[in-house]
Amino acid sequence: MTIPPTDPGAMPQMSDGAAPRGETVAARDAEPTAALLGALRAAVGARHVLTGAAETHRFRTGYRFGTGPVAAVVRPASLVELWHVTQAVVAAGAILIPQASNTGLTGGSTPDGEGYDRPVVLVSMLRIAGVHLLRGGEQVVCLPGATLDRLEKTLAPLGREPHSVIGSSCIGASVLGGVCNNSGGALVRRGPAYTELALYARVDGAGRLELVNHLGIDLGDTPEQMLARVERGGFPATAVHDGGARASDHAYATHVRAVDADTPARFNADPQRLFEASGSAGHVVVFAVRLDTFVKEAGTTVFYVGSNDTADLTRLRRAMLGGDLPLPIAGEYLHREAFTLTERYGRDTFLAIRHLGTARLPALFRWKDRVDGWFRRFGLQGVADRTLQAATRLGPGHLPKRLTAYRDRFEHHLMLRVAARDAGATEALLADVLEPGDGAFFRCTQEEGDAAFTHRFAAAGAAVRYRTVHAREVADIVALDIALRRNDDDWFETLPAEVDAAIAHKFYYGHFFCHVFHQDYVIRAGHDPLAIEHAMWALLDARGAEYPAEHNVGHLYTAKPALTDHYRALDPMNSFNPGVGQTSKRARWR
Repeated sequence: MTIPPTDPGAMPQMSDGAAPRGETVAARDAEPTAALLGALRAAVGARHVLTGAAETHRFRTGYRFGTGPVAAVVRPASLVELWHVTQAVVAAGAILIPQASNTGLTGGSTPDGEGYDRPVVLVSMLRIAGVHLLRGGEQVVCLPGATLDRLEKTLAPLGREPHSVIGSSCIGASVLGGVCNNSGGALVRRGPAYTELALYARVDGAGRLELVNHLGIDLGDTPEQMLARVERGGFPATAVHDGGARASDHAYATHVRAVDADTPARFNADPQRLFEASGSAGHVVVFAVRLDTFVKEAGTTVFYVGSNDTADLTRLRRAMLGGDLPLPIAGEYLHREAFTLTERYGRDTFLAIRHLGTARLPALFRWKDRVDGWFRRFGLQGVADRTLQAATRLGPGHLPKRLTAYRDRFEHHLMLRVAARDAGATEALLADVLEPGDGAFFRCTQEEGDAAFTHRFAAAGAAVRYRTVHAREVADIVALDIALRRNDDDWFETLPAEVDAAIAHKFYYGHFFCHVFHQDYVIRAGHDPLAIEHAMWALLDARGAEYPAEHNVGHLYTAKPALTDHYRALDPMNSFNPGVGQTSKRARWR
């Protein structure tokens, strides 16, 4: 159901971004911004409209990359407030950047420097965090601020779990962020986050705001009625339908097994997985999504594999995907250099996850940002990171001894989680595949298995910590997530000598069975990270890889034609999150 667009007589049409001759963009925007701020304060209350540089910093600065100025950060507390904020921004001819948890790695939910032709309003949705069960928990409706961690805890008593339960859930990532960014997750059987059932707002080609109900739930007639209804939850069965629309990628488990296919299993711009909110990257304002949930395995077993020969892991991947065994639950790769650096620079993240739990991590990050914000007033950068790094170095080793023994012995590491009922057959297969090679494995205890996966998922933050602690020695990080072809046996990277010489450290880790790898390069001071990144792209193109694989293009990558077409069809006025994928930041895509 599509709610008729807002009356264009009551809502000014958006400008094409051009300022009259002799008038600067800043002068043109000054008066509309003052009126806009008043409308935003009327919608959510003055306390939740932030304008100062210090108080907006953590919202307008990406987790790893990206920052820029904003006219305001707005924090609505309900879907109706979010609708009124969206109305005000569109009426003012301004830009709206939707943001959930701001945990992305490519800056896709923050502004990107200058160059916008209209005031930028960033809308943080974390205060709207509802989760509603459908059909006994077989499906859920998630509101914009709902995190993966909260969803996992909601489903746990039912013996079910969400699309992703490890990885981004550890840093407070949102459910909607995963859907809008085609996030892949680490679970082999499930593929990218995907749904065809969503409730969202868009601006049409005439500049009119409309609310689109493709949630498959009868909600009412007016936007306010519909949004209040979906926020309350408790939908009667007679109001819920789907018309054949999918709430997850049903075909991925078969797709990933095609190990001889000459294409990647999953990547961000795959046209088969771009549908309205799915892959929208903020070009619509999403109020709710409907998703499938999954039966949780009652018991699991973790095997830890090490080898000095990539051929061992290749044989294992092909045997497990192409054989008769059920798909593993997860198979995570970690290179020895990433293992060692994460052990040193990701220790506090590891300890926080183990002792505080993932639910408390977002609050810890907010505390850290407040501390850093206070010190930035005096020109001091990264004080919280440096302090945490110094403090955690004083403690004893935090990893089980068998893991560190494999670190010393092997270059390549694989953590393999399988259903308990498949453990015996998996152990026999591991012995058969690894015996002729240079590899070895062991069956983990509960503590070892949990530690192995937590250590693996601390790797992304460890690269950021290294950059902060060694700021004088580092130009920046080049962070790539790539999807190799399913039949690509030569998966481990060899760089040209001139590129390799510019890199201080490499963090290689990824989702091995999906052939999706994260490759973070710490660039030495004195080298140009952008030039190195472009050189990397050329190398990846030559290998037939697709990139990015699962974190969306953000402001780091160039959107490919299918993805750009998706954005333009959703948002013909370029009103929401313009510039992602290095596209135009101007009205009407000029």
